[in-house]
Amino acid sequence: MNADKVLDAKGLACPMPIVRTKKAIAELESGQVLEIHATDKGAKNDLTAWAKSGGHELFQDLEENGVFKFWIKKG
Repeated sequence: MNADKVLDAKGLACPMPIVRTKKAIAELESGQVLEIHATDKGAKNDLTAWAKSGGHELFQDLEENGVFKFWIKKG
């Protein structure tokens, strides 16, 4: 999966993954993709809700060795 920017939010607890995601996605153009790596178990629900409320598209997520990876396309 190709991303325009990768955000490392591993080791951060809620709400920091969302705070960092907001900042990172603001630096992207509409249609570009942000890849987020997080270890907070709540990140999936948080990022899904945040993307939907912000008009962005969370189009893929997976867990790999305790790291949750998300790909969000900026709306």
